[in-house]
Amino acid sequence: MTTLLRLLLGAGPLLSLLVLSPVHGFHNATLPLVMWHGMGDSCCNPLSMGSIKKMIEEAIPGIDVLSLMIGKTVIQDTENGFFMDVNEQVSMVCSQLAQDPKLKDGYNAMGFSQGGQFLRAVAQRCPSPPMKTLISVGGQQQGVYGLPKCPGESSHICDWIRKELNSGAYTDIVQKHLVQAQYWHDPLNDDLYKKHSLFLADINQERVVNETYKKNLQLLDKFVMVKFLQDSVVDPVDTEWFGFLKTGQAKETETLQESVLYKEDRLGLAAMESAGKLDFLATEGDHLQFTDKWFNTKLVPYLR
Repeated sequence: MTTLLRLLLGAGPLLSLLVLSPVHGFHNATLPLVMWHGMGDSCCNPLSMGSIKKMIEEAIPGIDVLSLMIGKTVIQDTENGFFMDVNEQVSMVCSQLAQDPKLKDGYNAMGFSQGGQFLRAVAQRCPSPPMKTLISVGGQQQGVYGLPKCPGESSHICDWIRKELNSGAYTDIVQKHLVQAQYWHDPLNDDLYKKHSLFLADINQERVVNETYKKNLQLLDKFVMVKFLQDSVVDPVDTEWFGFLKTGQAKETETLQESVLYKEDRLGLAAMESAGKLDFLATEGDHLQFTDKWFNTKLVPYLR
């Protein structure tokens, strides 16, 4: 019987994960996998990312899996998911990947929650070594406007983050020192967002169209986006499929295909969809919760 994998990364205490059964008949992987964890988690927690790494290695014998550590220690890695400038994190990862000889011929990438959008920034900014397939698992591609549940081991940190976001997400000090502010997307203050967002407005081409970003993203063979249909962490959940709230109000949402970003093809997503490079997957469950059968059937084949 299929068992539910509760992968709410960083929501301590984390629940133990059941190991996926190996997928028989797969050949040894030709490409390594790079993973980036979500908010409140770390690269190597044995109950979260460490377990996922092990599951993938058992499902695809011979695959090299790199679970990114942002910092020199697991503690730094967790803290940096809250407080380190995202642009600096992306630069750090780009440098690490460029120096890894195992990745020189290309790699696949899987990002969980905020790690999904951060890896997209890597694809857009750092085409060497080449990322082949990007899987965003519950990633907030259009940012968030709300933080209903903040994953983390300390509730007072989450309470402080909410306070800072509500008091001034686009002030210089909050933008520079709070990760979640750097993908805070306020539809009621669109001009402030476009002018002061240090990270998201840049990678989503909100100010100017960076043709290099557009060209590099289209180098992907596949861009896979996973939405969790009962997500209580990401607000709005449409952002996991690159949709968002319509500008000027905070109730109605629009799909990626209805957005200016898509209609003007500012990021190349329309061209990618026409070429069959965009895959939109959905699963029942709350944020980062899925079954082993679903993972094996829907995600593992992208990593072969």
